[in-house]
Amino acid sequence: MSALLFICLLRLPLAAALAQSGQMDVHTIIQRSVEANERDWEAAPLYECVERDLAPGGSRTYEEMMIEGSPYERLLAVNDVPLTDGRQAEEARKLELVMAERRAETEHQRMQRIAKYERERKRDHLLLDQLAVAFDFRLLGTTRLANDEVYELKATPRADYQPPGVDAEVLTGMQGKLWIDTKTFQWVKVTARVIRPVSIGGFLARVEPGTQFELEKVPVEDDIWLPKHFTMKARARILLLFSHRAAKDESYSDYRLASPPQAR
Repeated sequence: MSALLFICLLRLPLAAALAQSGQMDVHTIIQRSVEANERDWEAAPLYECVERDLAPGGSRTYEEMMIEGSPYERLLAVNDVPLTDGRQAEEARKLELVMAERRAETEHQRMQRIAKYERERKRDHLLLDQLAVAFDFRLLGTTRLANDEVYELKATPRADYQPPGVDAEVLTGMQGKLWIDTKTFQWVKVTARVIRPVSIGGFLARVEPGTQFELEKVPVEDDIWLPKHFTMKARARILLLFSHRAAKDESYSDYRLASPPQAR
């Protein structure tokens, strides 16, 4: 258990008392939200879903399923049009091949594949995890977002923040907002944008203003919330000479517990 989570657990009785009295300090809100976010991250591999990726050329919709310890995406639709019978049969053959290959792996091969997946998960989680320590937060008040009553907080960069690695350096030049559910302390919505250029990896690259991301989450079961919509736009200069732009727009729906391997 990390020291941060241990502190969160120690503060639970105090947080409950503050909530009952109608008061809640910013530090407690953030601490409780960190605990909820970590719980969601731990539970995410237990779920499968439908993912829709939107790009300038159109959209592609996948069934994201867990197979032998790591995910696999089976194509369902292109530009929101379901696959033809022939394409469905082709995707079914691909799925059977992947299942057979993974079941035939040696223990070393299996461990390498799952380790790669876990590294990617940790890298993707890093920015959200670091939000809680990279920013100073100011409580703007409570409001409603969709059907949720939320705390609205503004986040500005901390002058003394030291990124734990290259991937988190961009946070030093960002500001954002968090909308946190007043009952569960889940992140209903998070937005962040780069407000000043940030050098990444020394002088190899620089992230430019215009880079931004937005994450929305939704309850899927009991106290577990998982992504509903994620968008990202990135602007950077590589070697300070070449301009690079990238974008993501991903929607997630139909969450369900992953099927056991023998049920496939």
